[in-house]
Amino acid sequence: MLAGLSSTITASDSTLFHEAHDFFLLALAVIFAGLTAWLAVKLLRRGVARAGESYFRLLAESIPEIVWTATPGQGIDYCNQRWYEITGLTPQQSAGFGWTAALHPDDRPVAAANWEKGRQAGDYVDAQYRLRTASGGFRWYLVRANPIRDAEGRIIKWFGACTDIDDQVHTQQLLEEQVKQHIRALEEANLQLRSEMEERQLAQQELDVQSERMLRELTQRTQRATAMAKMAELLQSCATRQDVFAVVAGTAPKVFPDLRGAVLLLNSSHQMLEVAAQWTDCKLSAMSFGPQDCWALRTNHAHSAPPYDSTALCGHVETGGFAYVCLPLFSQGKVIGVLHYQTTQPREMQESEVSIATTFAEQIGLSIANIDLRDALRNQSIRDPLTGLYNRRYLEETLERETRRAVRAEHGLGVLMLDLDHFKKFNDTYGHDAGDTVLRETATFLAKSVRAEDIVCRFGGEEFIIILPMADLSASQARAERIRSKLSELSILYQGRPIGKVTVSVGVAGLPQHGTSPRQLLELADAALYRAKGEGRDRAVVAEIPALIETEELFPAPRKQSAQPCAGR
Repeated sequence: MLAGLSSTITASDSTLFHEAHDFFLLALAVIFAGLTAWLAVKLLRRGVARAGESYFRLLAESIPEIVWTATPGQGIDYCNQRWYEITGLTPQQSAGFGWTAALHPDDRPVAAANWEKGRQAGDYVDAQYRLRTASGGFRWYLVRANPIRDAEGRIIKWFGACTDIDDQVHTQQLLEEQVKQHIRALEEANLQLRSEMEERQLAQQELDVQSERMLRELTQRTQRATAMAKMAELLQSCATRQDVFAVVAGTAPKVFPDLRGAVLLLNSSHQMLEVAAQWTDCKLSAMSFGPQDCWALRTNHAHSAPPYDSTALCGHVETGGFAYVCLPLFSQGKVIGVLHYQTTQPREMQESEVSIATTFAEQIGLSIANIDLRDALRNQSIRDPLTGLYNRRYLEETLERETRRAVRAEHGLGVLMLDLDHFKKFNDTYGHDAGDTVLRETATFLAKSVRAEDIVCRFGGEEFIIILPMADLSASQARAERIRSKLSELSILYQGRPIGKVTVSVGVAGLPQHGTSPRQLLELADAALYRAKGEGRDRAVVAEIPALIETEELFPAPRKQSAQPCAGR
């Protein structure tokens, strides 16, 4: 338990670093909003002085943020086009104090108080409000208003700018909540550490009694055997490497109560050893170091050192009066890391301890090998071997999940069905190897052209499916058109020679306009793809919205080739 909590706290430090980075981005957004408002005021004053109202409005429309002006006592008299695009309000609805209809009901009293305070003080107003969007939701905006005075110092105009900080606000809220969780975890860990230390001290006092030494040894042997058997059972059920490390960190103190230790793994490049788990306050010189710092990795054999012996001291061990042993971890015959044990007292490492530790290391290596093999088999089962993209099986599982999630959360979901134009020509002209090259290069291009949360699958033959979570129909259409345009610029070489321009036809469907089930979305995207083929190829077509949307949620059977004019793709 002690080791598991220590490992959790260590991992939390990395999480806090990334969350602090998000908080820094929020601060940058606030600073940018202030600079935008300051620049806009400067432009406004310069514009009014040089060319009047029309010149100011030209400048205001060129600013990517919301820009507005207000007359003292009469409210808003001008908003740039960005305001109407975001809120969906008309100029008539926004004029005067009608703009307050776009505020979240909870923010209206605050906005009124801030406005009155700024008006009376004659100073700028700086606040955060939620504005209603044209789609019906709300987003956080940083609102700044600055007074403009005439030569006598009277306020003749108010200038304002609004900057979207919704993502930063939610990130800050998430960061604050996670910091609270980490603090609670640290407090709980501290209590548990104190409790375990007290229990250990009591146990040590009892074990000092000579008459109970034999009983303690017998008890330890039984506990080791039980813990080793329990660990072997748990390791068989581990699904990830992290599960293995949690089991090891929890079991090791039970098997070796007089030893402290750690599991160190080689990173993906095999250039660094990093601490994956540690227990009982293991003394290490650093959390990461080179493989050459461990003699066990140099020799591929167990390496041990008695206390106060620096003959062949591993670089990752702190110098001190304790003995230690390093055991290489093997997975499928390859070294993947080191299991390290230290004595807590200046004594020799017993042979029985080294023997059990070796068995311990073998079980860890075998468990990691099984997990790696299982992951490799699963990856093969959901990946297309030619392109490396997800296959149809994974598509069915994922699209079913994403549609349910989109319906439950009431947000959009885009589905793009792509088909390479005249693909048969590549095979007939250059051979099937060239066709495979086109498919691989296209797959690589598609994988690099989407967001991290988007899913790209090979649907079959020269057809691909792209799932766009959280994307509405308009965004999905824009994404399809951008992919189609960029793909036509792709230069593909086969045997050192270009093999011609590659174009693609795209069918676009979106949830909920085209249905709320995988089958409906795929069928309508497929129908739109056929339209794109029939209209001349190399284009993106949005599916027609059906008059009646069914609720069936089955996947369509693979499409059969037909004799329609656009079937020759």
